[in-house]
Formats: sequence, structure tokens, C-alpha cells
Amino acid sequence: MSGTLRISICDPDESSREVLKKFLIGMESVWLEADGSSYDFFPDIVAQATPDVAVIDLDSDEEKALALVETLSRAHSDCGIVVVSSRTDGQLILKAMRSGAREFLSSPVQLDELMGALDRVTAGSDGSKRNNSGAVITVAGSSGGVGSTTVGVNLAVALAQNPDNSVALIDLDLALGDADVFLDMMPDYTLLDVAQNIGRLDLALLRKSLTKHDSGVYLLPRPVQVEDSLEINAESFQKALGLLKASFTHLVVDLSKSYNSLDMVALRASEHILLLTQLDLPCLRNVVRLLSALESQDGLKDRVRVIVNRSGLDNTQISSQKAEETIAREIFWRIPNNYAIVSDCRNNGVPLIKSAPKAGITHAIAELARRLSGDESVAEEDMPKDKKKNWLPFLNN
Repeated sequence: MSGTLRISICDPDESSREVLKKFLIGMESVWLEADGSSYDFFPDIVAQATPDVAVIDLDSDEEKALALVETLSRAHSDCGIVVVSSRTDGQLILKAMRSGAREFLSSPVQLDELMGALDRVTAGSDGSKRNNSGAVITVAGSSGGVGSTTVGVNLAVALAQNPDNSVALIDLDLALGDADVFLDMMPDYTLLDVAQNIGRLDLALLRKSLTKHDSGVYLLPRPVQVEDSLEINAESFQKALGLLKASFTHLVVDLSKSYNSLDMVALRASEHILLLTQLDLPCLRNVVRLLSALESQDGLKDRVRVIVNRSGLDNTQISSQKAEETIAREIFWRIPNNYAIVSDCRNNGVPLIKSAPKAGITHAIAELARRLSGDESVAEEDMPKDKKKNWLPFLNN
């Protein structure tokens, strides 16, 4: 979610009220405006606090709680009401909805279900979300060694240079991922720790499970032991991804080359799928195969952006025109070849922005980050020289 969602809760039972408070306080985009322990006095609290959402537990006194829901829905039509109960029979759910509740959650509340309810209850009348979750950008390779980790890591770093962004980098190459090496980091926790404890994490603990690089990027690396990759399933990763989307404006996911069930979870959640290729026949053939496979998944093919990496590698490369004819779509972006600089950055664990701020490859990735962030109002080449300012500080020097 972006922006701040103001919430008030009412629950006479202290123990369940504390659980709700813990969940809500852990959400970066949520402000707990007030909490009440009395159904009788809660209308006054809402009148003073004017929250966006009221969360009301029904279990202490169903009759009073439902009357409260009806009172609030009439007096504060712009306040979304979420009710919680350990009873989940159809009659109670129907009564709650008729009283004015927009969402019904079963107790004990699960964090992912609470987040989903808040997203739905704050949707506009046109179906648009007032509070949008973070944008997921997946970086996928058409073959091994095309530079997807190089691009993924440096794209995340470039996005993090914008002070309005909060960026997490997820390494989904569970066996051989090396995003931590690219950033010279030794994280205390990995994706395995998050997946195994997903039921107990709130957003505050989730952030503490990620390691922050001095560039501003938060890293969630692959497990330490290769065999531990089998312990992470698609369901737990999907829940983790949902929590991360609520906590960060951008998630950059470096996929494996196996396109397994976890990769597919990330792809389905993606706003942009960056499919990296080089201008050679094996890579382009795989691009065609992957586009065909993604076409069978609802809407995924339209999110794919084909990125040519190591552009200008040598004179034997297939031309861009021929490549576009082969894959039957335009190339979205080109990243120039500079093996010496990239190799030095990788071996020293230093991002391109820090080690080679003036290099063409650094500028190309920075401009890609700008484009993916939606800042396309004026192309840089069309701007007057004295107006070429960017939220990436090194581009303004």
C-alpha cells in the first residue's frame, strides 16, 4: 500500500485487541488512529478520529456489536467497516453485511487475510485501489549467463536512489543465486527463514528479516544450503510476497532459470517482466519459447519487456531489426556491453552507481529504472541541457 491508511479498532477483549494492534502497528502504510474497548463509546471515538477503516470484533456481545456497525455505517458512510468473529456461520455473516460491514474476517485473524480485507474495503467505486501495493518487477533470463542478476541488482539500486521509493531485492535462484555477492553482504536471514515463519511475521518483523545495503536496497537472499531450497513452497512464498508488497514501493525479483512454481508466483504478481536476451540465435529462440509459454497465462505476455543486454558485444551479433522480426515484438530497452566494468563490480561487490557512475551501462540501467517508475513525461534527449535533472544524483553531476 502507498499512502497512509488510518484505522480505529473496537474489541472489548484485551488479548484479541492486542493481536490486532500488533498486526496494524507492523504495517508501514497503516496508522492506528485509536483503539476502544467499549461498543458504547466507540461511536464517539470514530467521530473524533474520523478513520478510513473501523475494525470491530463481534464476539464479546454480538447484538451490541452489530448495532454499532449499523450506527457507524449510517453516520460515517465513508468509513469502511471490517468485522471479526470466531463464528463463521452464514446467518451471522449475512447480519453483519446487512448492518453495513464490508468485510468479514474469521478469528484468530491472519495477517494476509487482514491485508486483503483492507485492500478491498479501501477500493474506490470504480474498482481502483486508493492504497496500491508495491510494484513487482521480475528479471528473467532467456538463457544462463545473460546478466539477469547484474541487471536485477543494479536496477534495484537505481530505484532506491529515488527518496520516494523503498526497494526490496529477492533472489529466487534458490540453488545458485548470488545477489548477496554482488552487494558484498552476509545476511542473517534468508528466504527460507521468512517462508518457515510466515504465519508469525508482521511487517515490522519482516523488514527486520531483510538486510539493508548502504544503497538503500533491502535484500532477501536465497537459502544458505542448496538442499534447503526444497523447504520453500509456492504458498508460503506467495504470502511472503504479499507482505513485502505491502511494505515496499518496489520489489525486484531475480528469477531462476527453471521457471518453477515460485518463479510463476512472482511472474503472476509482476507489473513488469523484464526478459533479458542477447542478440544471438539460442537466446532469441528461447525468447520465442518463453513468450509462447507466458501467453498461456492470463495477461502475462502483455507485461513482458524484452531487454537486450550486452548490446554491441561484437560484430557477429544478430541485428536489432532481425531480432525483432524473430521474436515478433519490439525491443523495449538496450543495455550496452561493458564486461570489464561489470566484472570488476561483481568481484568487488560494489554496485555500478558507486563504482562506475559515468559509464554507459550505468546510465542505461538508471534510465530503465526511471522508465519503469512511470516517469516518461519528457524523454531525456528532448530536454534542454539545463533541465536534464534526475532523481538519480549521479546523473545530475
